[in-house]
Amino acid sequence: MVQRIGGPRRKSRALMTKDPRRKGKVSITQFFKQLKEGDRVKIITEPAVHAGILHRRFYGKQGVVKGKTGRCYHILIHDGHKEKTVITHPVHLRKV
Repeated sequence: MVQRIGGPRRKSRALMTKDPRRKGKVSITQFFKQLKEGDRVKIITEPAVHAGILHRRFYGKQGVVKGKTGRCYHILIHDGHKEKTVITHPVHLRKV
């Protein structure tokens, strides 16, 4: 058998880096953001926070907040013709 090359963060260098002016710690307000069920959000990965980070295929997708588990939110998105539920930390979400 041949070993698989690469993992879930392969070819994501551009997505997982910040420009120099945005580098540093994440603000507290962004970290403790409150979202309500039914809010529309856009998934934008925050590279400084590794908790609740998503696979890069979901970067830039829009979805609806479905619920909450602990600190993370359940986001309902459409991936092709399928509905998927993604669980992510609020720091990776932007309100639309």
